[in-house]
Amino acid sequence: MKRPKTLGELKKSGYIDHSTKEELRRNLLEAIKSGKKRFPGIVGYDRTVLPQLENAVLSRHDFILLGLRGQAKTRILRQLIDLLDEYIPVIKGSKLNENPFSPISSHYKKMAGETGDNLEIEWRHREDRYHEKLATPDVSVADLIGDIDPIKAVREKLDLSDEEVIHWGIIPRTNRGIFAINELPDLQPRIQVSLLNILEENDLQIRGFPIRVPLDMVLVFTANPEDYTNRGNIITPLKDRIASQINTHYPTSLDDAKEITRQEAWWQRDNEVFIPEIIRDIIEEIAFEARESEYVDQSSGVSARLSISAYENLISNIERRAARNNDNDYFPRICDLYSVISSIVGKVELVYEGELEGPTILAVNLIGEAVKKTFGRYFPPPRKEGKVNLDRPAEQNIYEAVIDFFSTGKRLELSDEMPYEDYKKQLTQIIGLKEIAQKYLPSKDPRETLLTMEFVLEGLHRANIIAKESPDNRFVYADMIENILRN
Repeated sequence: MKRPKTLGELKKSGYIDHSTKEELRRNLLEAIKSGKKRFPGIVGYDRTVLPQLENAVLSRHDFILLGLRGQAKTRILRQLIDLLDEYIPVIKGSKLNENPFSPISSHYKKMAGETGDNLEIEWRHREDRYHEKLATPDVSVADLIGDIDPIKAVREKLDLSDEEVIHWGIIPRTNRGIFAINELPDLQPRIQVSLLNILEENDLQIRGFPIRVPLDMVLVFTANPEDYTNRGNIITPLKDRIASQINTHYPTSLDDAKEITRQEAWWQRDNEVFIPEIIRDIIEEIAFEARESEYVDQSSGVSARLSISAYENLISNIERRAARNNDNDYFPRICDLYSVISSIVGKVELVYEGELEGPTILAVNLIGEAVKKTFGRYFPPPRKEGKVNLDRPAEQNIYEAVIDFFSTGKRLELSDEMPYEDYKKQLTQIIGLKEIAQKYLPSKDPRETLLTMEFVLEGLHRANIIAKESPDNRFVYADMIENILRN
């Protein structure tokens, strides 16, 4: 399609001009009516965040997303681009992307008056109409708004009061688009003040030089509540001018969390690695446990990146084992879970008690609690010797064969580096263990059955029915009483 190249051609084409906020509003309404998914890849916000976000857009509001790290705030802002028109006309050569129907700078007002319908235009794609800035303490007013350029004034023999000597900052250069500031509280208060008139009156003042530039744009922001209260503050007048505040959150269900991890993690390796649901559940439960742990600073949050990184490390550990043993055993084990410790320790902020516990020990405990909770969803609760569960008499002794194996003094050693045949030999020596695994998690894949058998052992350990030692990256299961006496 041939696009108009002059203002006259644009008028004849019947092009209807809209403000940026009206453009977003109009396109959003059309998307809602058509049933089109507005924010693809954003999971778990359909009934919470996204309705508020759409209301803000329909209200033509500037808005802020307030939430802890790893809650998709920046991704949401970047997807606003899809609500813009694919192309809009701008005056050719204008640094402020000026509307050919209504120029805002003195230079192009004069040019439009002189050329009339012959005013040259060009077309700007929506991808070029979104800019963002990470707020840091060194950001200046000149970066955001602009400054007087004395060299330009001297070179072109212009008076310092002439608008032409201004070097425009990133916000005016985003005119007729969307400008995002991430981590708004990190901006110094005097820099935040410079945004007040842009949000309300569109008045700019550069070094005492007042200019009336009616910018046509949407300003959006993100902030972390921890930053908001500790490191910095959003000044009250600015907060008052941001029309909508939308609070984000972490996934509330295991299914949403798994979908996010599956979507974001790098799992497409050279060799296909199949990850069963119980392993996916445990990976997500680690993050859920961390978000409830008394040892973790909850004001800092536990990012969804923890689960994503853990999932990737788990797959890499499986790849490493297959390469080390030169076989095709690309299937997870419960002992592979401890390879994700490095994904946990760097992504949780600890309170004082957590620091005393130590990040590695805390990570191991989080994995253990995740295993315990997942085990409880698939298997009946183990009972300690001497305790009878009258409510579930048919299941009260289902683990008896496993417990008896260890009570005779036998020990069982597993490792994430053990060859598959050795791994299989170790687990199949316990009579009755396979039957328990097949009863509650039936599978036709023998590798998955072995995984479930190991899962049963770990579940019994977490219920304090059998003991486990971890010397040199090996896991040795033993009788609880014998282990206490030995130690």
